[in-house]
Amino acid sequence: MEITQQIQAGRTAIGIEFGSTRIKAVLIGEDHKPAASGTHDWTNRLENGIWTYSNEDIINGLQSCFASLMEDVNSKYGVELTTAGSIGISAMMHGYLAFNEKDRLLVPFRTWRNTMTEQAATELTDTLGFNIPQRWSIAHLYQAILNKEPHVAQIHSINTLAGYVHFLLTGEFAIGIGDASGMFPVDPVNKCYNAAFIEKFNSLVKGKEYTDGLDLNSILPRIVPVGECAGRLTEKGAKLLDPTGKFGAGVAFCPPEGDAQTGMAATNSIAPRTGNVSAGTSIFAMAVLERELSKVYRQIDIVTTPCGDPVAMVHCNNCTGDLDAWVKLFGENLKMFGVEFSKAELYDKLYAAALEGEAGCGGIVSCNYYSGEHVTGFTEGRPLMMRNPSSAFSIANVMRSLVYSTMATLKIGMDILINEEKITLDKIYAHGGLFKSPVTGQRFLAAALNTPVTLMDSAAEGGAWGIALLAAYEAREDRSLTLADYLDKFVFAGTQGKSMQPDEGDIKGFGEYMKAYKKCLAAEKAAVSEG
Repeated sequence: MEITQQIQAGRTAIGIEFGSTRIKAVLIGEDHKPAASGTHDWTNRLENGIWTYSNEDIINGLQSCFASLMEDVNSKYGVELTTAGSIGISAMMHGYLAFNEKDRLLVPFRTWRNTMTEQAATELTDTLGFNIPQRWSIAHLYQAILNKEPHVAQIHSINTLAGYVHFLLTGEFAIGIGDASGMFPVDPVNKCYNAAFIEKFNSLVKGKEYTDGLDLNSILPRIVPVGECAGRLTEKGAKLLDPTGKFGAGVAFCPPEGDAQTGMAATNSIAPRTGNVSAGTSIFAMAVLERELSKVYRQIDIVTTPCGDPVAMVHCNNCTGDLDAWVKLFGENLKMFGVEFSKAELYDKLYAAALEGEAGCGGIVSCNYYSGEHVTGFTEGRPLMMRNPSSAFSIANVMRSLVYSTMATLKIGMDILINEEKITLDKIYAHGGLFKSPVTGQRFLAAALNTPVTLMDSAAEGGAWGIALLAAYEAREDRSLTLADYLDKFVFAGTQGKSMQPDEGDIKGFGEYMKAYKKCLAAEKAAVSEG
């Protein structure tokens, strides 16, 4: 059956992912390859000291992105997109969305980017004996309790962004286990929230102001196993998704998932000894574990795969923001002289220049902290570039330093896993915006982690494709297939990725860079303290 017929017959799957700077929708056919896509650009705002997106941003972005997908389908195939076999919603993990009994948002969405919950995260980590990062939903809830915020008394439910959009479209208060594991610790054996930890939390908050009757069991979304139906598009949801009324209700939804889990699906890295790095506005690495870590590390989260298996996650808030700002500056300079170029050409040229830079960047060090960074202990950020008077201040060295900086903090966290915990990764898969110009990011990441890095042909599709795959898995005919088997048999069979071994010169140069980078964090600290 041709793709046009599949679209008309509803034999497609749609994935929609809310990223930090872009909402993307991908439609796949029975061959699991992207057949159409839609996008909507958006950005978070710092309002009253909180990084947030408004409710209007969320709904307008969803509608704009889906309209873009419908237009792309019509433009490419000459048919209307009116139905699908399944849909999946994904989004940035963590954060805090709190609702009252009428499902109204009580406070503006507090995103993963906020570093305002240090007291709560520390107390919870000590109480549970389990690392609770600042960006986790439970840390935000407990910080609100410690701050005696009146809205706590009205809380009926809390959710992630993916879970919230899923609720708007299906009416179901449900979530996938991977996204759930970034709200509150889960039990990887029983595939549910950790009951002992919930009891400890309830005891911890008992008697505190505004917490009368607060029970974590009732306010967390229910976990739906991967591959099961987590709801269907309601009439109300269909009108919200497509105000034109062309797209009909009734389509099945897979459990909503976090961007970390969709990255694992998109790179087929859900088995032990596999890992993946997602690099865009933020950067994070996921390493599927064969065993528990020997102790708790504040720099390392323990979350799960979409199947509920434990994963060590090193999450860094800052990645390409500062690099993008410099690229924009270089582009403005060229425009002053009337040079015509596309955005892709500009990035390709500058990334190529980075490959020509000195292995140690000629003594130029860039700290890319736009926001706080918990791995290195910063609650705020100040982008800085530092160099010695004798540094070779060239575009090549500057660009190499900027690209190095996108993964420098990640290396600090990953060194704990590799050097202290002796975690073995046979291969790391990379995806995300940093790898759109593939060679530079791939080569430098291999050097930073001293591990082969593979880019799949589908790497640029990212999480929207990953959640589309999870949606397709929900609609599978053979219900006995595990997700790993499904991905191996139907999605990645015969797929060739491009692998790159770490270069010894790059490894040495990155090591030199990291020595200087760590020293320069003292300057970053001073810059933050000065306001």
